[in-house]
Amino acid sequence: MAATRVLLMMSIILAIICPFAQPQSLAPAPAPSSDGTSIDQGIAYGLMIAALLLTYLIHPLDAYALF
Repeated sequence: MAATRVLLMMSIILAIICPFAQPQSLAPAPAPSSDGTSIDQGIAYGLMIAALLLTYLIHPLDAYALF
């Protein structure tokens, strides 16, 4: 019985208070700091380094095949 009264009082209090609770308006998201060109450039540099390393690794094998 006491639990029922407590539950009833809590529901009445919440019914009175809840309409006054308003959600906070969210700020707009910041603009992106990069447009993707720096990512593309980083990928291009990585691929160029990989190609350079492969060239230097394969070139000695190709040079010995001639002799």
